[in-house]
Amino acid sequence: MGKESAQKINKSRAIRRLVIWYKRNSAVTSIVDTAASSAATASNVAGNMVSGAGSVVTTASNVASNVAGNVAGNVVSSAESVVNTASSVVSNASSIAKNTLQPLVFDPLKRLQNNDNISDKVEESHSKRIWIAVDGMGGDYAPGPILEGCLEAISRFPINIKFVGKIEKVKDAADKNGLAELLENEIDNNRLELVDSEEPIGMNEEATAVRKRKNASINVAMDLVRNNKAEAVYSAGNSGAMMASAIFRIGRLKGIERPAIGALFPTRDQTRPVLVLDVGANTDCKPSYLHQFALLGNIYAKDVLQVQKPRIGLLNIGEEECKGNDLSLKTFELLSSEKSFDFGGNCEGRDVLSGSFDVVVCDGFTGNILLKFLESVGGVLLDILRSELPRGRRGKVGSAFLKSNLLRIKKRLDHAEHGGALLLGVNGICVIGHGSSKSLSVVSALRLAHSAVSHGVMDNLNQLQKLQVLNS
Repeated sequence: MGKESAQKINKSRAIRRLVIWYKRNSAVTSIVDTAASSAATASNVAGNMVSGAGSVVTTASNVASNVAGNVAGNVVSSAESVVNTASSVVSNASSIAKNTLQPLVFDPLKRLQNNDNISDKVEESHSKRIWIAVDGMGGDYAPGPILEGCLEAISRFPINIKFVGKIEKVKDAADKNGLAELLENEIDNNRLELVDSEEPIGMNEEATAVRKRKNASINVAMDLVRNNKAEAVYSAGNSGAMMASAIFRIGRLKGIERPAIGALFPTRDQTRPVLVLDVGANTDCKPSYLHQFALLGNIYAKDVLQVQKPRIGLLNIGEEECKGNDLSLKTFELLSSEKSFDFGGNCEGRDVLSGSFDVVVCDGFTGNILLKFLESVGGVLLDILRSELPRGRRGKVGSAFLKSNLLRIKKRLDHAEHGGALLLGVNGICVIGHGSSKSLSVVSALRLAHSAVSHGVMDNLNQLQKLQVLNS
């Protein structure tokens, strides 16, 4: 089956799943509203019980000061029992609401990308599995957590893994982490293959080290893509080395001067993340680089994020076209004259997460600061919320309702949930992971790699060379 036929089948399946989702949506909304109403009613009842219990406690204290000790003690004991009962009711109400709402409230895009529902799993079992090369030695905690994430991803997505690293170290890590049996099973099932290599390029080494150490793990993984033995590559190692290896081994797309690292940021609408690029590949940029980043981001947003007409923004210090430094002013002029995408103007820092833009372009220096800042927001926000929750029994009751909400907030802001960033502009699908990646981040990154391959991103990126602006 040709690539075009496979693409048509994938698109028709995606459309079919979306149609089914929207047909179910009205019924789901009704059920969710009912569940939410029930949870609110339970909350009010529990609140009244707590309030009444508080009054009883107060009365008990007064009685204790005026009446004999035994009678007061019994009253206080009864009051505490009522409070405990109220807390139990609230906890049960929270549990019921969570169990009722969470299975029903779902995101169709995430369904398409994550393949969560039953029909998707049936299709996956019959679809072609995609081979992905993984730099198993790259990252602060490699190879153990990297291997654990790969084994988990194999069971969840239609992918196979070529795990690159020093085989002895990989097997030792598997033994230490209790993964040896699972590793052997996946090898026997031909879903995972160990590929021997030398040591990785260290985090503190220069990116140019990839030219001297040809058998470093990232080079061996990249060669698998170049030789069509894998359709994507993932590494949580030295990002500069990965970029250099990609340029030297598989090359840049024709007409693209500099590849860019694109990262997905959460927005107010959890179904519509924003792609920010560059977030670290190019600290110094020319206007033409940012123009090309916008072209790359536009295709990615269309293919993977399924946005029909992505809105492109230029990160700047003001909305007015006269604002910014020389780079911003010249880039604004280029983007304004581009007819192949929808340029929405300047994007201020406060607008990045607003959902007003689908793609935001900036130089790598600014983008990397933005990325690292966002990574800290989730933890800080949760710490602030915890410190502001009331103390005592009433605080515990309120926390019971907020716990699931806080966990969802943390999940939306946790960079581990996104896992990696795409290196756009090279002639292959490359996903760069965070240096501190553990198993969850690896799973998320491999999901991203699978999504990029299955949506035919490279086919459309290769069409960019036909644009006049890239040939001038």
